[in-house]
Amino acid sequence: MNFEAVQGRLHPRYVSDQFLWLAYLAGLPPLRLHDLRHGAASLMLAAGVEIKVVQETLGHTSSAFTADTYTSVFPQVAMAAAEKAAALLLGDDDQEERGALRHLRA
Repeated sequence: MNFEAVQGRLHPRYVSDQFLWLAYLAGLPPLRLHDLRHGAASLMLAAGVEIKVVQETLGHTSSAFTADTYTSVFPQVAMAAAEKAAALLLGDDDQEERGALRHLRA
């Protein structure tokens, strides 16, 4: 069956196959076109974009679905969150010593 065009439109399978072929030619591991949505959502959130903006960008009806399905936590984001929590706990407004071992104040 020819997946290329049906009534002047590209068949989704054809587009996916072409993307897989281009990824292969670029030396990338097997990657689905749909995987780009996951990456885009994760990168936007890692960059500090609000979940509502990510949700609307991806066209989802709820931000909970976006957060549960399309995001992952990058190690850098997890580290930044831990540092912010520590700064709040310690009353440490300036974080000049990022990554340094800190002790709880008496």
